[in-house]
Amino acid sequence: MGSDHTRPAPSAPPRVRRILVVTVVPLFVATVLAAVLLWPSGGSPRTDGGADVPRYPGTVTRVVSEPCPPAPSVPEGTPTVGDRRCGTVDVLVDDGPTAGQQVRTPVPDGPGAPRVDVGDEVILVELADPTDPTTSNWNIAEHQRGTPMMWLAVVFAAAIVAFGRWRGLAALAGLAASFAILLTFVLPGIGAGRSPLLVAVVGAALIMFVVLYLTHGVSAQTSVAVLGTLGSLVLTGVLATIATAATHLTGFGSEDATTLSMFQGDVDLHGLLLAGIIIGSLGVLDDVTVTQAATVTELANANPGLTRLQLYRAATRVGRAHIASTVNTIVLAYAGASLPLLLLLTADSRPIGQILTSEFLAQEIVRSAVATLGLIAAVPLTTGLAAVVTAAGRTDGTPSADTPASRPQPDRTEALAALISPRTTGSNEPDRPRAAPPSEAADRWPESNRSTDTAW
Repeated sequence: MGSDHTRPAPSAPPRVRRILVVTVVPLFVATVLAAVLLWPSGGSPRTDGGADVPRYPGTVTRVVSEPCPPAPSVPEGTPTVGDRRCGTVDVLVDDGPTAGQQVRTPVPDGPGAPRVDVGDEVILVELADPTDPTTSNWNIAEHQRGTPMMWLAVVFAAAIVAFGRWRGLAALAGLAASFAILLTFVLPGIGAGRSPLLVAVVGAALIMFVVLYLTHGVSAQTSVAVLGTLGSLVLTGVLATIATAATHLTGFGSEDATTLSMFQGDVDLHGLLLAGIIIGSLGVLDDVTVTQAATVTELANANPGLTRLQLYRAATRVGRAHIASTVNTIVLAYAGASLPLLLLLTADSRPIGQILTSEFLAQEIVRSAVATLGLIAAVPLTTGLAAVVTAAGRTDGTPSADTPASRPQPDRTEALAALISPRTTGSNEPDRPRAAPPSEAADRWPESNRSTDTAW
């Protein structure tokens, strides 16, 4: 995640390194201690979601379509859902107690039902007949997606490693660490009844420390990005708390949240909304902070004579361009994830003001606005820290001992003379006419009718 530069940044002065160590190490230790205290014991409690239905893999061997019986009369104006499908499907069971047997199922029908053909790999469920427990009925639940998803993961990993090489491999390790923290700490912690906001902040900080140092290495530049990300995360959490309280959001803004409250009523859905904002902001925040820290470092390397203020102003201009594109990214990402909701709201006959302030849409607006505010705050915070750290150890305008000396600036007259002077010819090369002196050449070049296009 974030930007990367293969050239290592020059080491910071010892005094600066000591300050960063004294600042970052206690924060990391506090994050680890908080994670240990909040770590769920015994895993996430199981919800009362009903008995698990056995699922078996199978392969479709035959599909027989039949005309559907007449549908019962429905009131006029009732919406219909697609065309009905009727018939039978023969499936060869690949695993389980009935492996190798052919079973017959009805053609999947209804909203979201899979469309099957001969050769498709599907998932079967066996349901007992409520009128006769000794018999059972087979149904197709969904397609098997393991193989295509595995190949997609292989292509994904190969592309990252081929382009990023060792850095790409480190990025994959960081991605695995992020999912490990989410699946072993954040989700079980929230499911166990811990404060969702607190668990999200600690989990996001833990992900940040592991991913940034693993991907970008242990350096002053990475430490600056860590501090900028952590400060922006805290600010995002504060803004999210204020915004959700001011808009009276309850967390019941989606069907998933409502379903979760039915199966696990002790989960704080308002806190879960705040946790989602924190976790969703982390991926964009570390991209911005790493980019700003790297920009300041590269600017200082290109011109060691820049002062802290000049470094800050130049890098901030880069940050503005980055923010302008990233803000659109955040809004489109949330809009893409909520397309069914947005489409449903467009069919609503209520006034636009009531639609925008409804719980469903207000939740997405608050989520996008808070994430954007935290992102904007990350630019000046990280850029300022990076400018102070990069310019440390030298007075304004004077390179430090650890900074490469700037290249001497040649005289313009000498540079022009060198460009227009003839090359030194060898003994076998014909003499070429000598060029005019620099002053004369400068007065008459380029000519008005001279082409500046390169001759091919």
